[in-house]
Amino acid sequence: MKEKTEGARKIWNKYKYAALVALIGAGLLLWPGLGSGEAASRPERKESQSARGGWDLQTVQTEMENILAAMDGVGQVKVMLTVDSDGERQLAQDTQLSYSGDTAAPEDYSRKSETVRLDGSGGDEAVVVRTTYPTYRGALVVCQGGGSAEVRLAVTGAVAALTGLPTDRVTVAKWQ
Repeated sequence: MKEKTEGARKIWNKYKYAALVALIGAGLLLWPGLGSGEAASRPERKESQSARGGWDLQTVQTEMENILAAMDGVGQVKVMLTVDSDGERQLAQDTQLSYSGDTAAPEDYSRKSETVRLDGSGGDEAVVVRTTYPTYRGALVVCQGGGSAEVRLAVTGAVAALTGLPTDRVTVAKWQ
């Protein structure tokens, strides 16, 4: 009997962490409100989306102003971005082709295409296959700390990192 308990103890010591993770996972799956109703219980992030690209220039500029204003020495800030090309979302399509006549040389064919939708807890959503984000032409940042070379450098670097613009297309000016 002592050998069996020692064997069980060795197995327990070897697999106790895996068993603990499995128990926690099962508990989370069974926890009320975390399964299928998860999206309904979470507060949604407020986003404005255009039909073309799923982004809004005004929202991007406002978020960038909030981020830059939090940087040391920047102060009040206003951002203007110019867009070179809008982003694009490519939606999944379910296409059906039908032929009449010989398939090698059909007399008539028709194509029917529908956007693939996913029925989730929040309603129907189109399935996005690829998202292309906008490309920017330039950025102008006017801030109270724009007179300091250190602040201008930090703001230029931050805007370049956020937009993908080269630093020569980012201008930082002093707020009057």
